[in-house]
Amino acid sequence: MDEVAPAYVKLVLALGVHDADSVDAYYGPPEWRAAAQAQKRPLPEIRADAERLLARLGTLRPDGKDEPSALRHQYLTRQLGALVARVDMLSGKTLAFDEESRALYDAVAPVVPEEQFKRVQARLETLLPGSGPLADRYEAWRKQFVIPPDRLSAVFDAAIAECRRRTLPHVDLPAGETFTVEYVKGKSWSAYNWYQGGFRSVIQVNLDLPVTIDRAVDLACHEGYPGHHVYNALLEKHLVKDRGWVELSVYPLFSPQSLIAEGTANYGIEVAFPGDERTAFERASLYPLAGLDPASADAYARVQREMHGLDYGSNEAARRYLEGRLDAAGAARWLTTFALMPPDRARQRVKFIAQYRSYVLNYNLGQDLVRAYVERQAGDRWKVFKDLLASPRLPSGLK
Repeated sequence: MDEVAPAYVKLVLALGVHDADSVDAYYGPPEWRAAAQAQKRPLPEIRADAERLLARLGTLRPDGKDEPSALRHQYLTRQLGALVARVDMLSGKTLAFDEESRALYDAVAPVVPEEQFKRVQARLETLLPGSGPLADRYEAWRKQFVIPPDRLSAVFDAAIAECRRRTLPHVDLPAGETFTVEYVKGKSWSAYNWYQGGFRSVIQVNLDLPVTIDRAVDLACHEGYPGHHVYNALLEKHLVKDRGWVELSVYPLFSPQSLIAEGTANYGIEVAFPGDERTAFERASLYPLAGLDPASADAYARVQREMHGLDYGSNEAARRYLEGRLDAAGAARWLTTFALMPPDRARQRVKFIAQYRSYVLNYNLGQDLVRAYVERQAGDRWKVFKDLLASPRLPSGLK
């Protein structure tokens, strides 16, 4: 396995020369990245080498008898398979939405009929004031929960501090772990964690669209504690440094690892804030910092819980758009009609889909798979969740 792992890392870096989005993070030997950039290997050559590595893996047994060693073998096999699929896509091969997600992320999202979204909307009809189209009413109501730009940093800092405070009793974080926050514009995503290695991250928050009060905890948990920052730091500590598994020093975005990363980052919000604890914290701390009315926190939380029933709308819009059944404008309209996204946010989501394609299912399906996996296990939820963060488990291994 130790002879396959470095070759795998170098192939991922070689692919990144052709496709900058393919390498989300890398903190291995810098000379490997420099060599990949200098060589600029052709895609057919990268694919052929990946196939050879897969054949080699088929002749190997796990190095150890413990579960992580077995998971390592499975992980490398599926990650290499995803690399081959990504090379094929960059070479012009077209896959249906489900075929693509299975090849890249080891998972297929259920098809959700429009009637299911309409049932969620029927419940929202009773919660949102006014008359007219429901999407318009939701957007008008939601505007009263926007964090003023001059208060955003203070609100976000408070959310990060609370997420970290809730994570520390349950997760032994590596000494010196830290991250910095930057505010940016002109991105297709709402926030991004750029892991730097050495237990450090840079978290960027996109200010293209207004940020509502619920996004403070969402982003602080998802990008920070116990989400992406913790996930990457634990992989580096327990697998790269302690075990010497160099393959985890590179994170190929279009791979099964992303479903685990996004699923744990989203489910981590529930782990850190069980029950009504999130609303209580927002009402007591974040609403006053944002200059918003704390008395409205419960009503907003109730609507947002119902809105989660529309989460799979991004998958359905992506399915239609990527398979040519809707153009970009049509996909944005579909998101407004069925997922109640305001037009500007719907257009941003379509830009995300155009760039990252079936990646959208990693957020909702990933969260559901991680939740089901953790809650099936006996014992402390935090311990099961932490163990998952520090393992190379695949999406198919969550079932």
